[in-house]
Amino acid sequence: MLQDEHKKPTEITLPPSLSCLLMQLLGQIARGDAVSLVPGHEMLTTQPAADNLNVSRPFLISLLERGDMNYRMVGRHRRIRAEDLLAYKRVRDKKRNKALSDLAELDAENM
Repeated sequence: MLQDEHKKPTEITLPPSLSCLLMQLLGQIARGDAVSLVPGHEMLTTQPAADNLNVSRPFLISLLERGDMNYRMVGRHRRIRAEDLLAYKRVRDKKRNKALSDLAELDAENM
């Protein structure tokens, strides 16, 4: 419920997907993590993009030059669409989770 000093409380019903996102966001904030909201069409420079992926800027540039992620040159500077960065991150995280799951299976088989 939202409440203004001069108005009655207002109840808002959220769809489950938005409710889940909001809970994840609040969890991040509760842990003291920095949180930022970026529109999908936003063009990021390499440093904020690298920070978002938790990698070094040179490593990010190697990913870009290898063709792992789309980017655009603006003058001499690389720009990455936030939407492309998040798509790369989702695929990367999915691969990592699968690899961890596979390792856990192998470990369970060897016990």
